[in-house]
Amino acid sequence: MTAFEELERGDIVWASDPLSEKGRPMLVLGTPQFPTHGVQLITVLISTKTYHETTLTLRDDDYEGDPLGERSYVLPWSLATLNTAADVDHYLTSLVNDRTEDVVNQVIDYIS
Repeated sequence: MTAFEELERGDIVWASDPLSEKGRPMLVLGTPQFPTHGVQLITVLISTKTYHETTLTLRDDDYEGDPLGERSYVLPWSLATLNTAADVDHYLTSLVNDRTEDVVNQVIDYIS
């Protein structure tokens, strides 16, 4: 398992879902470290359902490692900050840098 502090931009983890009691895959977009708190993970939620026309479909060639089992979609409007290792169950895979940048740009467009 990858340690919480070793996770980086582009990694996909199975983590606590702030919107429900079950976990879900989340894409790590940032890993800021704060002097009084330590590492936090800025993530976006991933789903197997499309909820909106601005979801980003993840294709098999978007993954640096093995793809997720089902067709998946990034939800750029669903940001979540994970504060501790207890929030992350395990590492799943990662995205290639170009696709991670696509997600970041869509998040920026969505919130600006």
